[in-house]
Amino acid sequence: MKKILIIYTGGTIGMDYSDNGLQVVPGLFKSQLQQLAPVANVHIDLIEYENLIDSSEIKITHWIQMIDQIKRAYTSYDGFVIIHGTDTMAYTASVLAFALKGLSKPVVLTGAQLPLVHRRSDGWSNLIDALYAAGQEDLHEVVISFDHKLLRGCRARKVSTDKFIGFDSMGKTPLAEFGINVSWYKDQWMQARQTEFLPIVLKPVKILVISLYPGYTTDFVAECLATVQVKGLVLRTYGCGNIPLQHPQLAKSIQKASERGIIIINVTQVTEGCIASNYTNGKVEGLGMVSGSDMTTEAALAKLTVLLSTDMSDTAIRAAIGYNLAGELTQK
Repeated sequence: MKKILIIYTGGTIGMDYSDNGLQVVPGLFKSQLQQLAPVANVHIDLIEYENLIDSSEIKITHWIQMIDQIKRAYTSYDGFVIIHGTDTMAYTASVLAFALKGLSKPVVLTGAQLPLVHRRSDGWSNLIDALYAAGQEDLHEVVISFDHKLLRGCRARKVSTDKFIGFDSMGKTPLAEFGINVSWYKDQWMQARQTEFLPIVLKPVKILVISLYPGYTTDFVAECLATVQVKGLVLRTYGCGNIPLQHPQLAKSIQKASERGIIIINVTQVTEGCIASNYTNGKVEGLGMVSGSDMTTEAALAKLTVLLSTDMSDTAIRAAIGYNLAGELTQK
């Protein structure tokens, strides 16, 4: 029998309606879970956070708590399901994908667009699918189970607030589809790590995420890099990674920031595509920026957060950003 640990952090799935809108209710998820018919050959244990979190309140201390709980329970369970609010689920999934170094068991995040107390809640099917995924002994990565699909955690993005689809990994094949029959696309799964499970302890690092927009943000990015004390920047650029190179202050500030040790990852604003030097304004290697390839913003931020929490040198971190660690990018 498979042993699965459910970690309930909060989120819509366990909320109830009030005069002030949806709100978390301690114990409600547990009472709803008890109504679930037993899943064949699966034993479930539940940890419910004492202080349930609206996912918009997620911060690094919560990620540290999740990592520590999985680490302490790792040898006792075959898989883990983390119940999480949808707003920041992709960020959490990405952080866990990089922080759970040496992972050889499934860690499945799920939640709902409608709470379980709603008759049309998508939470029931999401939860069942997550439990099935968490029991797959050859699934060795962090994933999101949502709307009958299984997505790589560090490739997923939230795409809707009013449709059950919730999440997608644009242009990427899902890891599974849950229809009348379950289709497991195991050729897309990460191979088992041949290393010991040694989760990385996160540190509070200062990282900015800024999008370029025509006009005022060009000056704003330049000013930030010159004045704000940060260790990293995820810069969301145009198209294939283009920036306004004719703006001398921007190019100069990027170069000087890189020389001071600020690690700048170049990611595209578009939903499909990758960083490339197809255009003159995309030839920015000389400025010291590191290509984020086709990583999502969430994955780039998470990867930089985890790498900066290690004792790796800046040079090693810059090299690791371009290396596929958890299925987050297409290796050239």
